[in-house]
Amino acid sequence: MRIHFIAIGGSAMHNLAIALYKKGYQVTGSDDVVFEPSASRLARYGLLPENIGWHPENISSDLDAVILGMHALVDNPELLRAQELGLKIYSYPEYIFEQTKEKLRVVIGGSHGKTTITSMILHVLNYYQRDFDYLVGAQLAGFETMVKVTSEAPVIIIEGDEYLASPIDRRPKFHLYKANVGVISGIAWDHINVFPTFDDYKKQFELFIDTIQPGGKLIYCEDDVDLVEVVRQSTKEIEKKGYGVPANEVKNGITTLLADETPLSVFGNHNLMNLNAAKLVCAELEIDEKMFHAAISSFTGAAKRLELLRASSSTNVYKDFAHSPSKLKATIEAVKTQFTERKLVACIELHTFSSLNKDFLAQYADTMTHADQAIVYIDEKTFVQKKIAPFSKDEVQKAFNSTEIQFFNSSDLLSEYLMSINFDHVNLLLMSSGNFGGLDLTKLAQELNTK
Repeated sequence: MRIHFIAIGGSAMHNLAIALYKKGYQVTGSDDVVFEPSASRLARYGLLPENIGWHPENISSDLDAVILGMHALVDNPELLRAQELGLKIYSYPEYIFEQTKEKLRVVIGGSHGKTTITSMILHVLNYYQRDFDYLVGAQLAGFETMVKVTSEAPVIIIEGDEYLASPIDRRPKFHLYKANVGVISGIAWDHINVFPTFDDYKKQFELFIDTIQPGGKLIYCEDDVDLVEVVRQSTKEIEKKGYGVPANEVKNGITTLLADETPLSVFGNHNLMNLNAAKLVCAELEIDEKMFHAAISSFTGAAKRLELLRASSSTNVYKDFAHSPSKLKATIEAVKTQFTERKLVACIELHTFSSLNKDFLAQYADTMTHADQAIVYIDEKTFVQKKIAPFSKDEVQKAFNSTEIQFFNSSDLLSEYLMSINFDHVNLLLMSSGNFGGLDLTKLAQELNTK
């Protein structure tokens, strides 16, 4: 099989390219820019494009398929050439389905927790040395790639994103996998540039349920009011199983499941609900509760999800991917509940298209009330790059419904401010899908004042 990737440098795209190369396919690709770690990883397998840019001569009639990444535009020269030749053009989720038609497909969807639930399932399956394929949205410890597609594995675990499949396929990715077992972790409005109203966004989860195959199962969070309504109104004739927070207790900063006194390395009600979702999926894969608990005890979390940058007797510093209102609120509450004797300084970087939309900003009202000190950071260069009018401090405070919010648009000033705080018996939570203007967060965490 000869496969060509247009926009091979994307996180999912380059991982799929490597997976197909390992499967024995002849893989080529192109892109107008390839960042790290994609560049080094593609180079390791001889897949890094020799000439950066789009080259129509890459496209020939002897290609079996072209896989189109979201980064490419509809007038991409290679795409136009492929269309002219009548080649089969797939989005990467569409091609994942083509590769897994004969497998049991588990698809984890939802506005939050997708990566963590998927990571928990992979951890447990790996613990018991099961044979499985996967697609996950983060680099996980113990897994070389974010995508594995083989001929032999009987099951694939897929993190199902609700964003669009490709520039020419406007369907949400998770609709294309046709799940046998589907998970929805919750519904909280996101991707305002694609789904301009909450009803538009919620509709995608209704449609996802309809894509679950006959005889399939839906596993859903029954603590989410909007999701429960969607499930209740669904006429899809499949088995539907709800989950919530398992019985647990927190002592000395450690969360333990009460069912069999299983200590956990993760914490927070949102992670405990994620754990219950993963447990129900694993039950479908013939891993019972006792086996699941034995394996999950050693799960330390997905990358950038409450990732511990520093730990001492009086101070913990966490980095987290939280950026949407629901994720922000849940993550703050998790850290505050886990360490009730410590104060919490919480800092969010607004970085995504939705979070920088003035019509959406009000969704952040009261999301940081559990923090003892709340900070909002927006890189001033982000406004220029996204061609958005800058927010003022007053606008941010009004949106978050708090005049106590500290606001920074300079990473240097943010760093200076954090270094001025005494973090003795104080935790710091740094949340962003960006990079805080290039701040070295690990270095910052180690240099904080704790005396």
